[in-house]
Amino acid sequence: MYKQILESVQNVEIWPTISLVIFFVFFVLLIIWVIRTDKKHIQKMKELPMNDGTLNDQSKQLNL
Repeated sequence: MYKQILESVQNVEIWPTISLVIFFVFFVLLIIWVIRTDKKHIQKMKELPMNDGTLNDQSKQLNL
């Protein structure tokens, strides 16, 4: 059934290529974002789960 439906769609062979390109571009952009992200922001996000709302010495040094 699916084979008959896909055979009736025009240019169906291009969709796997488009999806691969989108997937690849997304992860390349994600890697670039991770590399270029501010290290202070990463440190702040890393400490959030353990933060009880009070500022400690390290966060005071980072001006958070």
